[in-house]
Amino acid sequence: MSGRACGAPKGRDGAVEAIRALMVAKRSARSERTQTINQARALLVTGPDDIRVRFARHTPADLVAELAALRPRPGDVPGYATRIALRELGRRAEFLDGQLERLDELIVPLVAARAPSLLALYGIGPDTAAMLLVAAGDHPERLRSEAAWAHLCAAAPIPASSGKVTRHRLNPGGDRQANHALWRIVITRMSSHPPTRAYVTRRTAEGLSKKEIIRCLKRYVAREVYPHLRSSAD
Repeated sequence: MSGRACGAPKGRDGAVEAIRALMVAKRSARSERTQTINQARALLVTGPDDIRVRFARHTPADLVAELAALRPRPGDVPGYATRIALRELGRRAEFLDGQLERLDELIVPLVAARAPSLLALYGIGPDTAAMLLVAAGDHPERLRSEAAWAHLCAAAPIPASSGKVTRHRLNPGGDRQANHALWRIVITRMSSHPPTRAYVTRRTAEGLSKKEIIRCLKRYVAREVYPHLRSSAD
């Protein structure tokens, strides 16, 4: 009623819409691959002793390759069936690996062409940049300020103080994928970015918890990427 609600909807008529569609397929393929590997590991735990020992301590990639190459020979029914199931799970994971590679071959050039300056920022790769671009849409000029962008990413702090403690928490509303992208950037920087590591050390000495420090860093990252999203539409 005040007349301030003048937001514009996302456009779905450009490169970002193409990225969004491809990311939907990639997200589901990645989730299914993880589920497949977890199912294979569960079968190994309950399977015959020789199989369990053979595939112990394998990395996911090595496990998938060796399971897909299994050549079960008929024998006792439970052991044979378990080996067949493991082989099919391995082949399914290999198929999903190929699908993810094919999707990346399409997504990476689109992201690089749309927002090269975003990819130049520390800790931001094609996958993370794609999630941020999708959240902003094909017409990021509709985001009137970096504060509005932070709200969209669920990275805007809101008061959550009690009588004894003064603190803030993140607004739970907003785009969860964009919030996850900010979290990935922050975690990467906390491990290998000297200015961020120095910030974490200083804020820890001031008494902030790791969760509160990550909240602050998310807000800073949202502010940092905002102009690069706006410039990507030019």
